[in-house]
Amino acid sequence: MASDSNMANVNGREPVSLNGEPVVKRARENVQLSASLRTPKEPQNKVTVVLGAQWGDEGKGKVVDLLAMDADIVCRCQGGNNAGHTVVVDSVEYDFHLLPSGVLNKKATSFIGNGVVIHLPGLFEEAEKNLHKGKGLQGWEERLKISDRAHIVFNFHQAVDGIQEQQRQQQEGKNLGTTKKGIGPAYSSKAARSGLRVCDLVSDFSVFEDKFRKLAGHYLVMYPNLNINIEEELEQLKGFAERLRPLVTDGVYFMHKALTGPSKKILVEGANAALLDIDFGTYPFVTSSNCTVGGVCTGLGVPPSHVGRVYGVVKAYTTRVGVGAFPTEQDNDIGELLQSRGREFGVTTGRRRRCGWLDLVLVRYAHMVNGFSAIALTKLDILDTLPEIKVGVAYKVDGQPLPSFPANMDVLTRVLVDYETLPGWCCSTETARSFEDLPPQAQNYIRFIEDFLQVPVKWVGVGKSRESMIKLF
Repeated sequence: MASDSNMANVNGREPVSLNGEPVVKRARENVQLSASLRTPKEPQNKVTVVLGAQWGDEGKGKVVDLLAMDADIVCRCQGGNNAGHTVVVDSVEYDFHLLPSGVLNKKATSFIGNGVVIHLPGLFEEAEKNLHKGKGLQGWEERLKISDRAHIVFNFHQAVDGIQEQQRQQQEGKNLGTTKKGIGPAYSSKAARSGLRVCDLVSDFSVFEDKFRKLAGHYLVMYPNLNINIEEELEQLKGFAERLRPLVTDGVYFMHKALTGPSKKILVEGANAALLDIDFGTYPFVTSSNCTVGGVCTGLGVPPSHVGRVYGVVKAYTTRVGVGAFPTEQDNDIGELLQSRGREFGVTTGRRRRCGWLDLVLVRYAHMVNGFSAIALTKLDILDTLPEIKVGVAYKVDGQPLPSFPANMDVLTRVLVDYETLPGWCCSTETARSFEDLPPQAQNYIRFIEDFLQVPVKWVGVGKSRESMIKLF
């Protein structure tokens, strides 16, 4: 390579840049000034993430509540009020759908990120209902922040959701089993670049109104039977705009300050679960957002380098709400026992959950996508009465083993599961408060899960309360 001293003589010409201008050489001292910028810096603060590792309903709210006790910020990064988390504090059972479960910590700031789609009537109704249950939610508006980039779910999105489910049932004889909360249509509006965001609502309302009318008109053309009261909803939204304005913040700047400022404990609460992820779940029987770890970055504006520990929440058996393949489902007495003992009804819909044995092939797949640092194993006590317990450890189709979790749902419905059978413990675990308090067979069950996944179990849940979460390390 030619040196600086003879560059001018190459082909007898002065060196030039690509745009034909003379080359301007950087002063030597500038190299020293910029050297510190080239030294990699460790992130000041990292986020701790709690994610569902199955089809949802694993008990994430309880784990979040445990970690939120000393958190400074608790975030929601995706989904909407199709999610449901139950948290029991001081014998009071709170149900959250849009509000982060950490809102019960009066010393923490709760943050709803840009990846969340927000139904405003649902948000304020949820707050009112939980205010009447106990003192935990008092002052919630003073400690909640909402990203100005979050999209809004309108009432007509919810109506469209119901119509679409009805059409699927009529045309194909099967539906997706959505919650009819308008989540899919709202994300569709977002992807089609016709959606409206929180920043639109709290800005010039006349501009917002014009855009709202156009969006509503678009859906009326697509669904002529859609019942939309445009004037009534606009009036309602105008009122919500005033309540919302003090809560709205620039989410990117908010998270940047939190991540790069003084030491803070930042917790991210995932909604839904890995097998409901729009990309990695059992498509099309999934939700409309990324509920795996990548959704944390896109749903909050968090750089990947700031993602710290990722905890996967795993129920000690498997459940699923609605339709779709379920390899380890037990449509028998075992399934009935798990359903009744576990009180398996959806927090959001009240629907009965389908139940089956723990599927470790499925959980291992969730670990491949998320890279779990550790596992929280919940509802172990539901297995207390079983003399033997089965665990799904391999899939076969047409007698041939499957090397990985299948993407095609037609293949997944044909799967036969290989099980390991482990001895049960046939005694109550509800009073256990340490690993040593658990029966040896329950300890072996936990160790089996760890060995299969090659991921440590950090907590074990043996009851409904915060105190029933046993910490192993």
